[in-house]
Amino acid sequence: MQQPLQITVRDFPHSEALDAHIRDKAAKLESLFPDIVGCRVVVELPHRHKHQGKPFNVRLEIKVPGDELVVNRDRHEDVYVALRDAFDAAKRQLEDYARKLRGAVKVHEPVVLGKVTRIFPEEGFGFIESRDGRELYFHRENVVSSDFDRLDVGAEVRFIEEMGGEGWQAKRVTAGKHRLPQ
Repeated sequence: MQQPLQITVRDFPHSEALDAHIRDKAAKLESLFPDIVGCRVVVELPHRHKHQGKPFNVRLEIKVPGDELVVNRDRHEDVYVALRDAFDAAKRQLEDYARKLRGAVKVHEPVVLGKVTRIFPEEGFGFIESRDGRELYFHRENVVSSDFDRLDVGAEVRFIEEMGGEGWQAKRVTAGKHRLPQ
């Protein structure tokens, strides 16, 4: 880490064992993602009514290049279990962040609404008008659930736009009652 680990303990006695445990957990995070800029750990025992128990609140603020990941957990009456849960959540966030940096995050194409303007059943293709007035080609193979034969001119459809060999095309076309914005 570029900045030293900051540990803050509030409303209960601080111990070297707890400090060592937190440092060990932070070192494991750093081995998972070596580019961590800094990490702040706050462990507190908030004052609560005696019938509600006293779960520990653990907050982690992890600075990474270009962002800050925050984990806030108050789940368990054992401070070590609360720390484990918080650091496990931080590990998942760091893994997600690392995937995002690598570009390994799956991006879903936006679903678009439109209506069938022309259809040629014998040839197995048709055209859809998108909300912005563009006309897109689609093929029988791009209609979900073999509903191509049920499509008529004016049918409302959902689809995903993708670049094809001849330009933009409608893929994964789904027929049905879809609310089209006016």
